[in-house]
Amino acid sequence: MIRLPASLSFDAIAQNLPLSLPSALPGAAMAEDALPSWNELMHWSTRLTHLAVVAGIALAIGLALHLGVYTLLRRLWQRSGREIAQLAAQRLYHATRWAVVVTSLGMADNFDRLLRKLWVPVAQVLVPAITGWVLYALLQAFADILVRSNALIDDEMSGRSRHTRITILARAGGFLIIFLTIAMMLLTVPAVRHVGATLMASAGLIGLAVGAAAQPALKSLIAGLQIVLTEPIRIGDFVVVEGESGRVEDIRLSYVVIRTGDERRLIVPTTKILDSSFQNWTRVGGITGSVVLPIRPGFAISAMRDAYLTLLTAQPEWDGRSGELQVAEARVGSVELKLIMSAADPTALASLRFAMREAMLEWLRETMPDALCTET
Repeated sequence: MIRLPASLSFDAIAQNLPLSLPSALPGAAMAEDALPSWNELMHWSTRLTHLAVVAGIALAIGLALHLGVYTLLRRLWQRSGREIAQLAAQRLYHATRWAVVVTSLGMADNFDRLLRKLWVPVAQVLVPAITGWVLYALLQAFADILVRSNALIDDEMSGRSRHTRITILARAGGFLIIFLTIAMMLLTVPAVRHVGATLMASAGLIGLAVGAAAQPALKSLIAGLQIVLTEPIRIGDFVVVEGESGRVEDIRLSYVVIRTGDERRLIVPTTKILDSSFQNWTRVGGITGSVVLPIRPGFAISAMRDAYLTLLTAQPEWDGRSGELQVAEARVGSVELKLIMSAADPTALASLRFAMREAMLEWLRETMPDALCTET
């Protein structure tokens, strides 16, 4: 067995060896198809083994700490019943795990020169990417926490306003993080930097071209942010746009999704919401509607009014703001009664109108059957 002198250690030999294979053997030219010598094989096997051991130990320690911390936090949150904290942890788990991997390798390259030589170019691209991923995950986790907390608010109008602002601002922030992350990654590539430097010579023309091409997108982005500030519509509002009615299901930076009564989805650009008029039936609390009921002339209106108010009071959808029976029209052979009622929102008003129409017709059938119109 060959024994090394005590003054020569394993690390001393590895550090003094060159980082790359020699292009030729000492004293003779190496053919392209020549096999490496035994010394070269031993050298690179030693260096690669050392690299793998250092990187493996660093990754094992980092991932073990990451798993241990998350396991401990998950158990603490489960015992305390904090669902919001668990949701944030799920959002951040994968991003922080890869951040630990990158950090571990970045610390391990101090113990191996070959790892440092290989890792530094890769880290220039990975570090901005992982940083952007972590920031994006933090933003989404924070938005989810705000949305969950907002669901506990008793005031429905205030809750919808906050939900709309949180949704749009989170998407705008996510777009900005992705844009800056991609820009930072591209700046680390030398070829892209050279292209950018070349294009700076014609920056004036390029700026005009990009500005003209991006005008619709920038206009939609600004319109989305303007909706957040002015709040002409909110998520959950009942609106009427160009004859189509429905409830606002989602608000994006460039368009608004409206769910109609027959479950269709109406896509409306945000610029159209700001540039044209539309109806918002839930802009203020409560909404008033009416039902027209034709009867024959010659019957007591006061008895019908008392019956209507009694039946209206029994309806759970009625909010108590408006409730009247008025004579809207009197013609030869018919009298039109207008049943005025109010509800908290359009959905409740629609249910209330259907219920009161049916209740009054049933009351007339039982109490005054001759008052019902049988001819149109």
